[in-house]
Amino acid sequence: MPDMKDKFDIEKDRLKGKYNEAVGEATDDDTQELKGKLQQKKADLKEDFEEAKDKVSDKINDILDRDDKNR
Repeated sequence: MPDMKDKFDIEKDRLKGKYNEAVGEATDDDTQELKGKLQQKKADLKEDFEEAKDKVSDKINDILDRDDKNR
């Protein structure tokens, strides 16, 4: 699970993205709308990466624990 700082950064990017997308839609600014969508995608990718990192770490710890028990 991502730590609190990572969660905060992810949500900050997601909110900034939603804001920029909404402003872009309201002002008919395709560039700003796209920027907002990209910021939201960045947040999604960060979240996916943090979750994958945690899963790998958990697997490694499980393997090391099993190895310690077999000694």
